[in-house]
Amino acid sequence: MFMKSVLATVSGLAIAMLSLPQAHADNLDMHAGKAHRSSASAPTRGMSMAQVERRFGAPLEKLPSAGGDTARHPVIHRWRYQGYTVYFERSHVIHSVFDTAGVTPGS
Repeated sequence: MFMKSVLATVSGLAIAMLSLPQAHADNLDMHAGKAHRSSASAPTRGMSMAQVERRFGAPLEKLPSAGGDTARHPVIHRWRYQGYTVYFERSHVIHSVFDTAGVTPGS
C-alpha cells in the first residue's frame, strides 16, 4: 500500500514537471573576438603608468579617478586609448578592457 502511494506521488510529480513550460537561457561568449586582441595590443597586468606611456604613448583621455578614501579602497585611474581603456590601481595596471563594437565610451 505504501509503495503504491509513493509510486502514485512520484508519477504525479513527473507528469506535472513534464507539463511545465521549458526554461531557456542565452549563452554569452566572453571569448568572442579575442583572437585578434593579443596582449601585445594593450597594456598587461602589473605594468606601471610610466611603462604604459613609454610603450603605448599618451592616452587619448585620462578619465576622473575614483576611490582613495581609505587604504582598503585604493585610487583607481582610467586611461582611454583608441579601442580600449586601461585601469590602474594606484600606479599599476589591473585591467585593459577592449571597447565593444558599436559602443562609445561615455555614451
